[in-house]
Amino acid sequence: MGLFDFLKSDKKKHDEAAEKTKGQSEHRMESQAADAASATRAAAERMAAAAPPKPAPPKPAPPKPAAPTPGSAAHKAVPVAPTPTPMPPKPMAAGAVPGAPHTPTPMSAAHKAVPAAPASKPMAAAKKRTYTVQSGDSLSAIARRELGNEARWRELYAMNRGVIGANPDLIRPGQILTLPS
Repeated sequence: MGLFDFLKSDKKKHDEAAEKTKGQSEHRMESQAADAASATRAAAERMAAAAPPKPAPPKPAPPKPAAPTPGSAAHKAVPVAPTPTPMPPKPMAAGAVPGAPHTPTPMSAAHKAVPAAPASKPMAAAKKRTYTVQSGDSLSAIARRELGNEARWRELYAMNRGVIGANPDLIRPGQILTLPS
């Protein structure tokens, strides 16, 4: 027997061993699948035996009497009460405790039930500050000088839109502007 013959026979033995192992593993897998299927069937049977019996189907409700039509005498004799619509529950605020006292808000009913404080009569001349526009003035310059903040020119314009008109850049000397407080 030569070296090549020896290697061929060694390879043949190796291939035969691989086939044998492959056949054994396939047999083992088939066996496990059959065991799993029978275990599943057995578990299903145990569950079915332990389950309570199914209840009988409910009896059909007795038929309701026919609703009266608008033209029938029964409809005219008995008025139908309106069905109230349930209100959805209001979500609670974060951190709110159920049953804790409620603080009224401007939109709540509790706030609306409390009468407002009587309004004091404002003194028209004493409380209102006015400014007469000078030549070269702009709303931002007036806001900086009179209100202390140049960015408040929009507030000044909003209060005096009727006097100034549609264009806030066009103010005329002699116009009297009301200053915000």
